[in-house]
Order: sequence, then C-alpha cells, then structure tokens
Amino acid sequence: MTDKLLAVSYGGGVNSTALLIGYAERGIRPDLILFADTGGELPRTYAFVEEFKEWLKSHDMPEITVVSNARSHESLEDECLTNKTLPSLAFGFRGCSVKWKRQPMDRYIRDEWEPTKAEWEAGRRIRRAIGIDAGETHRGKIPDDKRFTYEFPLIEWNWGRDECIEAIERADLTVPGKSACWFCPALKKHEILRLADEHPALFDRCVAMEHNAKENLRNIRGLGRNWSWEEFVSGDRRQGRLFPETQDTPCMCFDGED
Repeated sequence: MTDKLLAVSYGGGVNSTALLIGYAERGIRPDLILFADTGGELPRTYAFVEEFKEWLKSHDMPEITVVSNARSHESLEDECLTNKTLPSLAFGFRGCSVKWKRQPMDRYIRDEWEPTKAEWEAGRRIRRAIGIDAGETHRGKIPDDKRFTYEFPLIEWNWGRDECIEAIERADLTVPGKSACWFCPALKKHEILRLADEHPALFDRCVAMEHNAKENLRNIRGLGRNWSWEEFVSGDRRQGRLFPETQDTPCMCFDGED
C-alpha cells in the first residue's frame, strides 16, 4: 500500500518555511502543518508565523496547527524554573527537544488528527516532512518505523541555505530569523550578546533561570555549561565587543528547524 497523508513539521525559521514554499511551487499540498510551541520563541518568530499563516492561506495551503506540551507546566521556561534546573541541553541531553517538540507533534497525529486511525488500520504510514537542508545531509537520517516515514525535501531538491533564502524572497516574504528558544544552551556567543542587546528583559530571565538553578548545579556553571551567560555578557561588556555578528546557523531540534 502507498503511504498517502503528508504532515510537515514547521519550526518558524528559514528551512521549514522554504520547504512549504517549495511544495506550493510544485503544486504539493500537505495534509497537516504542525508547529510545536515551547513558549520560548523570540517575538520575531511568533510575528513571522502569523505573517506566514496569511501566505499559506492565500496559496490554498493548510492552516498551521499549533501544538504544545503545556500540561503541568505552561512553557519550557516554567518547567525549568519550577524544577530549579536548566534546559536539558545544558547537561548534554536533548530531552527538551523531545518533550516540547517531538512528543507534542507525535501525540497530536496519534490522538487528535482525525485521519490517522483509518490510515493505520489500512496499513498505511503517515509521511513526515522535515526541513533539513542540503548542507546538513548528516541530519536527515531519522529511520522510518511502523507508523511514520520521514522525508527531507530540501535535501532531495538540493536546496542549501542560499536556495532556501532565495525561495522565501521569491515568495515576497520576510526572511525569518533563527527559530530557537531564547534561553537555549545551543545559542552561539554572538547570539547571546544580541539577545542581551535587543531583548534585555528576556536576557534577564535567562540570568534568573541560572540563579534559580544554581543550588542544583554540580558540574556545570550555567546555560553555557562551563560558563554562565551572565558572566559571559558582563565580561564582554567590560572588555569591549569581542564576538562580531555572524550568520545564524540552525539549532539541532527534532523538526530540523533553524
């Protein structure tokens, strides 16, 4: 049997936006577009998602379905503060990506999306498209299982970062910034400095998260693992700007998004 239904993991950044534009250009209409909201995206990402919703509507594409793991905790930040800890990546694990991105999307398809049951009963799997570009082919290796098959259209089309940006510009859309939690330990040093400059209130909340977790930290010092963001930004400001702006690079979240 041929697997038919197509669900797209959308992250609000360059790669998955380009993926959906590429589908529209090829006359391919997904059956579902999922955006997993950790509650910690930058304001610019939420603003772009709203802009892109209108573009999708005008091109007869499905609406974006927002999912979340907000159950006992309203956001990933709230979970960290309540448990007096930091995102799992600070400890070398990827639990926050699994819990706040992959699991909510999987759960929605499994329990809430109406077509799923009939497809699985018929022996068909759900196709999952993920926005990993041609410059990161090593990441496009998620194995298929009995319920899902995984597709990486940007790799198939040989679209790297430049081609993705060109597609977004062709669509007359704003090129979105990097999609990642503003307190993500994977942020580069220049991104942390930009956060402190452009969103000081959010940076203060990162510092508060580090202070709140301090009593439970043993082998790490903060969101930078071996160093705290607070100490880093303070030191950079004392010594003058040491880390120039560079191009954003994708994070390693499950949805392949940047």
